[in-house]
Amino acid sequence: MSEIVVTLPDGSELSVAEGSTVEDVAFEIGPGLGRDTVAGVVDGDLVDKATPLSDGADLVIVTESSDEYLRVLRHSAAHVFAQALQRLRPEAKLAIGPPTDDGFYYDVTNVDLDSEDLDAIEAEAEEIIAADLDIEREERPREDVLEGYADNPYKRDILETEAAGEDPVSIYRQGEFEDLCQGPHVESTGEIGAFTLLNISSAYWRGDEDNDTLTRVYGTAFESEAEMEAYLERRREAQERDHRKLGRELDLFSIDDTTGPGLPLYHPNGKRVLDELSDFARDMNLDAGYDPVETPHLFRTELWKKSGHYENYVDDMFLLDVNDEEYGLKPMNCPGHATIFDQKSWSYRDLPVRYFEDGKVYRKEQRGELSGLSRVWAFTIDDGHVFVRPDQIEAEVNLVMDNIFRVFETFGLDAEVALATRPEKSVGSDRIWERAESQLRDVLDAQDIAYDVEAGDGAFYGPKIDFAFEDALGRKWDGPTVQLDFNMPERFDLTYTGEDNEDHRPVMLHRALYGSYERFLMVLIEHFDGKFPLWLAPEQVRILPVSDDNLGYARRLAGELDDFRVEIEDRSWTVGRKIQQAHSDRVPYMLIVGDDEETSGTVSVRDRKERERKDVDREAFAAHLRGERDEKRIEPDFLD
Repeated sequence: MSEIVVTLPDGSELSVAEGSTVEDVAFEIGPGLGRDTVAGVVDGDLVDKATPLSDGADLVIVTESSDEYLRVLRHSAAHVFAQALQRLRPEAKLAIGPPTDDGFYYDVTNVDLDSEDLDAIEAEAEEIIAADLDIEREERPREDVLEGYADNPYKRDILETEAAGEDPVSIYRQGEFEDLCQGPHVESTGEIGAFTLLNISSAYWRGDEDNDTLTRVYGTAFESEAEMEAYLERRREAQERDHRKLGRELDLFSIDDTTGPGLPLYHPNGKRVLDELSDFARDMNLDAGYDPVETPHLFRTELWKKSGHYENYVDDMFLLDVNDEEYGLKPMNCPGHATIFDQKSWSYRDLPVRYFEDGKVYRKEQRGELSGLSRVWAFTIDDGHVFVRPDQIEAEVNLVMDNIFRVFETFGLDAEVALATRPEKSVGSDRIWERAESQLRDVLDAQDIAYDVEAGDGAFYGPKIDFAFEDALGRKWDGPTVQLDFNMPERFDLTYTGEDNEDHRPVMLHRALYGSYERFLMVLIEHFDGKFPLWLAPEQVRILPVSDDNLGYARRLAGELDDFRVEIEDRSWTVGRKIQQAHSDRVPYMLIVGDDEETSGTVSVRDRKERERKDVDREAFAAHLRGERDEKRIEPDFLD
């Protein structure tokens, strides 16, 4: 019998019989591992333990102690939900039910569900879990499965797309319930230690608004009740910090149905925060030798064809017909910056050439995927592009990463780093991609930065280093990036004159320090729970006169603090109510002024942590404010 070779996580290779499955290899390694095997990760994909392996496959064995186990458990929990639903509502048609990072969801149709139905479905699910039903994989002829789903267009669609050409087809059965599925799953329903349903929403089939609207039921599952309770507590806190909720309460932004979905409107408070973020990025850019540029919101599509965006991005573009010419709202700023570079001749001594722009871009996301500021149609990138000689790549990438890490440090956020490699849909030769990926690896390795490899997640024009923000609740959000591009300079025929007086091709770096202002503002709202640092806060100080008699003194104080954002609470409220409102508005500092303060020429200072000090010298307080603002300290610390 012929053999194949598989590579294990430690880099060692193992020869096994052709046709061996994940489980077979586990038993080959050791009988204990074979018995404990739940699933496998083959070439980065989570698969059933019965999956046969091909020659050269990279294999990770998944057991109950593996990080991937929870994903397998939640996939089985999705099936438990579907079984419970069909017991109670047999008319329901099932679409898809994948696991997610936080749990699972199942899309269903032909049944009316609302949140009041979830308790009954959950109770039925608990009975299925208690019954400890075996979850068994079966293989059936393709035609039999198609016939069994004659009245379910969604399962037939899956058979004709993801499972096209598969024969036999895998089905998973537990008790009377069965579902078309590639797995993997746990051995029995009893392995699900804790299960709950969370909420209901709607979703388009395949995420396409032209398709059917389905009902999506979200749930989660864990190995133990304690783990689930900890998750639910984090979820409750996340809901309290939701940027959409706080955006309304703090009057930061709105998204109005009349003006259009995915098109945020920034109110004065939100604009003040954005301006501070922009000023901070601008200072870093100028210090790093970048020159500001500005490009229009749309270009003729000839530019997008030249850059490669049209063929790779046209489905996500807003296109316009202007005098029988096609224009597109820009999904990215880089072609405009490349065109600016191309307007003059450059010497090797001129490079690197660095441009930056707070550039508004537009991407036509599906309406069902739009969500607050995290996913919008119109957003602003703190964009930068650098044109360098090949020998300058490492130094320039290091400079970009230094500023990115400064962003993380300034805002008290943790970073996760990943190298994203060539996607399936891309431009350029294998040689160019291998060279670009190797250079980014060298930069990361030279700085001894821990990073993951995200295979296939690069931009269509080149690989990139991505940085994810981790917020106060441990959630991760896409953020800054630095991307290496050998392709666009080729497409735009960009050149500089080298020492040999010959034309040479520059390399183009794409970089963003925040990612986008919208996503970054969302992260900050939720990370800080709306309690922005003093330098970012829309309102930095609120003066609370005890009575109308003290309004004159309050106005003089406001004049002394005119380089800060100061408001006077002049409504005829009690001091207690004024303090309560300022706390609700998350104002960093309150100055309480009554007859005693006016007589002594002092102030009583209270912060949003509910600490207070009386008889404070006005100049001392103002000097502290300047230091706290200019040093960009995260918490109000005058009363520390």
